[in-house]
Amino acid sequence: MLLSAATGSVLLSGCGDAGGLRSAGPTPTATGPVRLWPDLPPVTAPPYDYGETDTVPVPGVKVPAGGVRALDPVSVVRAEAGAYPEAYALPDDASDAFDKKLAGCLKRGSKEARPPKPGACPVLKPYYRDLTGDGREELIVAVRVGRQLTEVRCYMPARDSDPAELTRIMSTADQLVGVDLAGRDVIVRSVSAGMPGSEYRTTWSWDEHHRAMLPRRDEIVPVQQAGASPDAAGAR
Repeated sequence: MLLSAATGSVLLSGCGDAGGLRSAGPTPTATGPVRLWPDLPPVTAPPYDYGETDTVPVPGVKVPAGGVRALDPVSVVRAEAGAYPEAYALPDDASDAFDKKLAGCLKRGSKEARPPKPGACPVLKPYYRDLTGDGREELIVAVRVGRQLTEVRCYMPARDSDPAELTRIMSTADQLVGVDLAGRDVIVRSVSAGMPGSEYRTTWSWDEHHRAMLPRRDEIVPVQQAGASPDAAGAR
């Protein structure tokens, strides 16, 4: 009887140890943010305008009742380039250089027997997504402009004024690694100039106040090199 009680005591003791709380070690003291240089004078000069909120209408393009999917992306790019020549021009390009590049594009609905050669048209396959949350799709276009630079542009149908009017709500250019859609965000991934094994990622999101896609988040992200094993990448 005594042996049985002793055995039960050991078993209960073992269960209590297994399920009990254990210390995770000393916890660092929580500290609030420290403001550096609190005596900096207030800013009086106007801030530099990076053009984050710049939006422009695309003249000569009307959005059909069916929405932006009915638009010809090449015609949209050609109309914008004609209205704003500086939008797609590189410093050493002739004024008609980009228009000549568009000559290699096959217009939607064309009856030409031969499609253009791969890579001849700088306007890439379009994508469609409701980026603003209003239930209507926006047109997302990428355009190769040379020197390995690619323009990423988004266009939306106007809301309040003329529903058939097309407005550009996002424009950025970089040496792209890729572009992702996540929900209503456009994530632009580009090469890192001085940090091999990393890439820049900029998340563009719709801002209702400014009525434009704004770069909400910039980050530098390490990426695994092609052919490298996860263990090797983690050991660096």
